Amino acid sequence: MISPTSFCLSWLLIVAAHAHAASLSIQSSRFTITSSDASQLRADTLSLTQKPEPLTLGPSDVLKFTFQITETGEGNGVQPHQTFLRFYDTVSGEEGIQPVRVTPGGKAKFELNMARPPLSLPPTTDRPLAVSLILGSFITIQLHSTSLTSTSPRLPRLHLTLTKRPSTPSRPSSTRSIPSKKFPPRSSPPSLPPSCSRRGLYYSWSKVGVRVPHLLSPRILPFTALLGAFEALLVWYWVDLRLGQVLLYAGILALPTIFAGKTALATTGEWRAGKQ
Repeated sequence: MISPTSFCLSWLLIVAAHAHAASLSIQSSRFTITSSDASQLRADTLSLTQKPEPLTLGPSDVLKFTFQITETGEGNGVQPHQTFLRFYDTVSGEEGIQPVRVTPGGKAKFELNMARPPLSLPPTTDRPLAVSLILGSFITIQLHSTSLTSTSPRLPRLHLTLTKRPSTPSRPSSTRSIPSKKFPPRSSPPSLPPSCSRRGLYYSWSKVGVRVPHLLSPRILPFTALLGAFEALLVWYWVDLRLGQVLLYAGILALPTIFAGKTALATTGEWRAGKQ
């Protein structure tokens, strides 16, 4: 059975000065202890100068801690860029950090449910835990020393021993030699010079007989020239241009290419229909 948890609250405000940072403090600090059936066991305010009486929490009790963060001297609520509760075991050196949510007006609330303690809580023994409130990057408030029962015992230390893998004896090699098979030499096909390949391509092109009689027509030539401009744009992009520039130039060329293509397509249709 888990024995009750006692909290010994001792407050100490430590302010680290910063050249351009406003000092922060807490006001309206209050704690409430409720049981599992939502009945209030204890409620009181906390003082930065006087030590409160020890707080005792059972295994199913809930501690609620509320306060407001203000600027010293002005009293305006502020929201630091970070607010944490630090649980620290002074003997083992283990610690846990629990973030605290703060509203833009500086109001903060923290709740500790002993039935479901946070994972950031260090392994608890009979030793007290020092709890600190961290505001922003410049202020640390030592909240209390917390004595927790063995709710989460420390895990046993693991010892790892490395052993050398046993070596297996190598298989003895056979003294009998295996005759290697001999294959007849293979002759590589004769290679042709590049000039012969080009001549063969030109010869095949002339035999196919592809004719483009209207390629230089005034209604076909603009479309052909614009296609050549697209090819030149791709080469230019590969050499020097960026993607944004290519998209801009391609958009400029797209409009005349569409109209020139429609004209060339209509002209080709008329030629095939025999109208021209």
